Amino acid sequence: MEANPRSIGRLPAAFLTPGSSSFMDFLADHSPEMLPGNRKLPEGIVEAPHGTTIVAATFPGGVVLAGDRRATMGNMIAQRDIEKVFPADEYSAVGIAGTAGLAVEMVKLFQLELEHFEKVEGTTLSLEGKANRLSTMIRSNLGMAMQGLAVVPLFAGWDEGKEKGRIFSYDVTGGRSEEHGYAATGSGSIFARGSMKKLYRDDLTEQQATTLVVQALYDAADDDSATGGPDLARRIFPIVTVITEEGFRRLSEPESSELARSVTERRLEQPDGPRAALL
Repeated sequence: MEANPRSIGRLPAAFLTPGSSSFMDFLADHSPEMLPGNRKLPEGIVEAPHGTTIVAATFPGGVVLAGDRRATMGNMIAQRDIEKVFPADEYSAVGIAGTAGLAVEMVKLFQLELEHFEKVEGTTLSLEGKANRLSTMIRSNLGMAMQGLAVVPLFAGWDEGKEKGRIFSYDVTGGRSEEHGYAATGSGSIFARGSMKKLYRDDLTEQQATTLVVQALYDAADDDSATGGPDLARRIFPIVTVITEEGFRRLSEPESSELARSVTERRLEQPDGPRAALL
């Protein structure tokens, strides 16, 4: 039997000759129902697990992105060990706050978007370009956000052109802002931001920057019931990632547990955390 000239194997020819470097555009053309923002919601009030606090801080040579491990559903703890920080590609990462299921889907789609662009164009997007693509994806979820299923990530990465770490925050409409020094999003962000505001310096080392974000998450958990602090009994610790010119790296479990234990032990002496100088 003669092969269909418009397809190769089981795939239509259109699938093998993409007309756009955007995977989202390709998906919108061929399977729009698979986009997170196009999912049909059940009628009535939708209860879904929510991810909470994400923090980030820059240091000379890179940027740190970290998140707690708790997901909540109303006043209940839905999950104690959820992962909220993911690599976007080799030189960037995204931390999710908001509706957990949609957020994880969006991260996976974002990862595919960046990989698709690199394969089609033969080069990687700039960090600004990556931040803009994520903004477009969040904006496409606006309908869901207006029904209470918002996704508000924090994006961080190493800018190879400017040779420094950068942080971008977003609102539910996809509005993008570059943050300088440090940033936080999620239910405990106001407390985490206040903590970092007093402790952040421009000359932090990588070790000090990772300690700073864990201190900020501890302060957030101290005042926000939806944010989970280090759980020594269950060995559940914050996810801490570092992005430098060498690429993305997630702290190993021994590294993150040691860091969390050090902060917790010091809090036994100073429950409110380290003090900043008055002048």
